[in-house]
Amino acid sequence: MFRDERISVPVEEGETYDVTIQDIARQGDGIARIEGFVVFVPNTSVGDEVQIKVERVLPKFAFASVVE
Repeated sequence: MFRDERISVPVEEGETYDVTIQDIARQGDGIARIEGFVVFVPNTSVGDEVQIKVERVLPKFAFASVVE
């Protein structure tokens, strides 16, 4: 008997979200969290309040860009 291992992902590709950058990744990208889900946002700093557009969603994290 197998349990369903899929986890609900709270973001969708192409959607925009208002976030605050909470941390910086080793590669230098900003990290935002949406319902605990990690979103990497390049060219941001801790404390930035930005609107992002999700570009790519993976099972454990996503990549987004700042909406100009």
